[in-house]
Amino acid sequence: MTINCAIIDDEPLASGLLKSYAEKTPFLNLIGTYGSALEAMKQLREQPAQLLFLDIQMPELSGIEFAKILPPETKIIFTTAFQQYAIEGYKVSALDYLLKPISYEDFLRAANKALDFFTTSQKQQTYAEDRFMFVKSDYKLVRVALDDILYIEGLKDYVRIYLADGQKIMSLMSMKKLEDYLPHPEFLRTHRSYIVHMSKAQSIDRFRIVFGQEYIPISDSYKDAVQQYFDQHTLV
Repeated sequence: MTINCAIIDDEPLASGLLKSYAEKTPFLNLIGTYGSALEAMKQLREQPAQLLFLDIQMPELSGIEFAKILPPETKIIFTTAFQQYAIEGYKVSALDYLLKPISYEDFLRAANKALDFFTTSQKQQTYAEDRFMFVKSDYKLVRVALDDILYIEGLKDYVRIYLADGQKIMSLMSMKKLEDYLPHPEFLRTHRSYIVHMSKAQSIDRFRIVFGQEYIPISDSYKDAVQQYFDQHTLV
């Protein structure tokens, strides 16, 4: 996968260093370097970037201010000499925060984090559009239609996928991997050991999700997201 990226920094030396890093990173395609957010704003309308290496302290329009008006699909790695901006950076959903002077090791770590994000997002979109996935089970690949899944149970290193026809499929896989790839919020983690296909839930009873005779627990760690889903789909 190749990520189209741009650099926005008003310091020529810092911008030049980041440019050299981006150009030697195989999965990055540098489409532009800009000395200000205002300059970048004009160019990025014509040629959008998936990822921005964005300085925070700049004249006229700061990196934080610029981040707030970017489309949500544009992801950000902040670059700054001031550590106190870290919290502000995460408030605008930055993928990472690099403190100057930036080594190539730190740059590559952040770039790899972006690569993981875009790869996962691409797979999630593919699953959502194609409505199926393949999982390894008993030394073979088994096709599983997303619409057939009721819920998924985590069992140490394995997962058990419960289907609407009563079939159960065991696969050596982590719950985290499934949670990342399955379309959200159609599939929600309700508990450390459970992911639920929310549109298949029959009812909710004492804050447990009901599938026939089965009751799926909702733990405190996930109850806010689950409650939000039900609130959005409840007629009162």
